[in-house]
This record gives sequence, structure tokens and C-alpha cells, in this order.
Amino acid sequence: MPRLFAGIEIPPDIAERIGQLRRPFPAIRWVPETDLHITLRFFGDVDKRTADDLIQYLADIDEPMLTLQIAGLSTLGSKDPHAIWADVTPEPPLLRLQSACERAARNAGLKPESRGFKPHVTLARLGRINPDFLARILNRRSGFDTAPFPVPRFVLYSAKPHTGGGPYVVEETFPLAGGSWDDDDDDFDRVS
Repeated sequence: MPRLFAGIEIPPDIAERIGQLRRPFPAIRWVPETDLHITLRFFGDVDKRTADDLIQYLADIDEPMLTLQIAGLSTLGSKDPHAIWADVTPEPPLLRLQSACERAARNAGLKPESRGFKPHVTLARLGRINPDFLARILNRRSGFDTAPFPVPRFVLYSAKPHTGGGPYVVEETFPLAGGSWDDDDDDFDRVS
């Protein structure tokens, strides 16, 4: 079974806004706009039976549609940064959804997540980079934010095993109460 994780898709207009940050710099590999997401819970490589159980538990999650906003940029790894990410405001509805995904993982027999949840969108992966140069890049973009955006569903993604990145594939979708996703239009909609 492929490597699995639950996440939130980034709407195309927000991904385009994030894409405006990209500049060709040595040692910075930008994540393609189509792979931008917010990870709710990483599950790892799981067998088919566990994956089927997990999908059922995720489908049972009953949380309302939420609104998120991206505000600010950070790096992962203080002494030796290895990623640039955009911070996501940790609103209570997002934290409840993440907790529900954690419960689903445990119910499916997976070990508890040992790391705390820090909502973010990974923008780039870094090679060996001068920390002062990186600080200047981030400082020039310090006021970055997006408009609030609706989150009508969350998804189960798969990734290539052992590669640490995309391309990511949406395996299953799970609507949130009051929201839907218009697949034909590739746009976010609210159920009337």
C-alpha cells in the first residue's frame, strides 16, 4: 500500500498566490503548486486492511466546514534549516479536525503521533544553504499572507514510498458538514 496521510487541499487561487513567492535560488526546491497541502495526520506505509479500516474511520468524522488563513513564513530546522513553510492560523475547528484524524488513526490500530501538530504548508525543501541568505529571503517576504479560504472537505493522500515528497494523489475525499467540492469546476463550493 502507498504511503498515506490526511490533509487539506489548497484552493487554486491560494496556491497561485503562494506561487508568487517562488524565485530561482540555488539549494531551494519549490513544491509544485498542485502538491501544496496542509497535513492533518501522517499515517505512513500501511497494509490494505489497515488502510480500509482507516478510510472507514475517516469517513465517520463529523466536523463542520471551516475557514483557514495562511499568515507568515517560517523554516523547519533552526540550526540547519531544511524546509520553508507558510504558517496556518491554528483555529479551533482545524485543531478539532486534526484531533479527529488522530483518533481515526488510533482506532485503525496505528501508533499515536509523537509530534505536536503545527499547521503549515511546506513551500520548499532546502539543500545546504547559507542561513544569512535564507534569512534575507524570508525577511523580504515577512508580511506574506492570504485571504481566508473555505475548507469544505479533507482528503486522504498517497505519496510514493520512501521519497519524502510528491506527486501526491487524492485517494479518498471526506466532506465536512456544510461543504462540498465541485470536481467539475475544480473550485470550492458551499452546499446550499
